[in-house]
Amino acid sequence: MADKSFVGGIREPRQGLVRVIRRGRSGWGGGRVALERSEVSPKLAPHFGFRLSEAERRGGGHFRGTRGRGGGKMAAPLELRCWGGGWGLPSVHSESLVVLAYAKFSGAPLKVSVIDNTWRGSRGDVPILTSEDNIVSQPAKILNFLRKQKYNADYQLSAKQGADTLAYIALLEEKLLPAVLHTFWIENDNYFTVTKPWFASRIPFPLSLILPGRMSKRALNRILLTKGEPPHYHLKEVEAQIYRDAKECLNLLSNRLGTSQFFFGNTPTTLDAYVFGFVAPLYKVHFPKVQLQEHVKQLSNLCRFCDDILSCYFRISLADG
Repeated sequence: MADKSFVGGIREPRQGLVRVIRRGRSGWGGGRVALERSEVSPKLAPHFGFRLSEAERRGGGHFRGTRGRGGGKMAAPLELRCWGGGWGLPSVHSESLVVLAYAKFSGAPLKVSVIDNTWRGSRGDVPILTSEDNIVSQPAKILNFLRKQKYNADYQLSAKQGADTLAYIALLEEKLLPAVLHTFWIENDNYFTVTKPWFASRIPFPLSLILPGRMSKRALNRILLTKGEPPHYHLKEVEAQIYRDAKECLNLLSNRLGTSQFFFGNTPTTLDAYVFGFVAPLYKVHFPKVQLQEHVKQLSNLCRFCDDILSCYFRISLADG
C-alpha cells in the first residue's frame, strides 16, 4: 500500500475547510510528490490526522463536494486525452476508464479527446488531463487534481471508509492489475488478435508499428515489479500466481459488494471508479483467451455493477456490449 504521510496542517476558517500540507506518496497510490497543499472537508479531516474543534465540525459545511455542484467553477476547461472505447465501453484502457468514471461520479465537466490517428504523442502516457498550464498524468494524480478543484466523489465517506478505499485500491493494484495487463498485453493470442490491432488502429503510422510493442514491454516490466520479481525472472514462472491472485481479488470484491449498488451504498466513489476501470474491460472485451473473463462472469454482482455504471453514467445500453 502506498505510503501516505502528512507533516502539518493549518485550520483556516475560510469556508470551513482544512488546509493539509502533505509530503510523501499520494494517498491514492500515485508516485512520490513534492510538498503539496490541498483542502479537505472537515468531515474527512480525522482521516488525514487532524482534530477539529466542535465549532469547526459544526460550521464546516461550506465545502460541498456534491458532484461538483457548489464547489466553485473552474477558470479554465478541463480536457482529458485518453484511449477510446469499444465492446460497449467508453474506453478499453483501464486507467482511462478509471478517470472517465470518476469524472462522471464527481460531476467534473471534462472535455474528452479520444486518441486517433492524428495523435502526436510518443510514449503512450495516457490518460492526460490539461487545464491552463497544468498537465497531469496517471489516474491517482488526476483524481487528486480533480478533488482540489472541488470535484469530489468521496465527500460523504467516513474516515474508516476512506481508509478502506486506500486498502482496496492497493489490493487492486497488487492483485488484479497484473492480470489485466497480462490479459491485454502479454497473452500472445489476445495481444496479436485484439490488443495490438486495436491500439495500432488509433495510432498514426509509423508510430503504430512501434508503440504497441513498447506498451507491451512496459506492461511486462510493471507486472514483474508488482509481483516483486527481478527483471530477469521469466514471466511463465509467475503467470499461474498472477491469475490465482486475480481470482482471489475478484472474489473478495464480489463478497464486499454483496447486494449493494456500489461499494459504500447508493453513491459511487473513488473505489467504484477503480473497480469499474479494472473489471469492466475483463468483462466486456472479446478475447480468444478468456479464463479470467469466465471467472468474472460467474460473479453476477460484479457484472451487474459494471452494467449499471455503463447504463446510468455513460448511457450505454447492455445491447451495445
